[in-house]
Amino acid sequence: MADKIDYIEFPSSDRAATSGFFRAAFGWGAVSYGPDYDGIEGAGIDGGVDQAAERVAATMAIIRSDDLDDAERRVVAAGGVITRPQFDFPGGRRFHFREPGGNELAVWVARPE
Repeated sequence: MADKIDYIEFPSSDRAATSGFFRAAFGWGAVSYGPDYDGIEGAGIDGGVDQAAERVAATMAIIRSDDLDDAERRVVAAGGVITRPQFDFPGGRRFHFREPGGNELAVWVARPE
């Protein structure tokens, strides 16, 4: 399952309104992970709605990897620019980067069980 897009994150200025819209329009569920983040359920791909002040400006695809350090080395070697260094979050650890065409993405690894 390494190096596959498996999550999509939607930035929002109003997490509750965005989650409510997705529920009303598409029947997707929401799981609250605090005041700034909802997980999305039933959308066909895992995802979330991010209201945090440091959220990205555009919808972001997130790539799952088996080795975060190796993925970061490959991203930089290929011309990517790290926009947010590695950090912990409830599901594991991740970093954000911008590819040469300007899209911001993230790579994550699951927290060991």
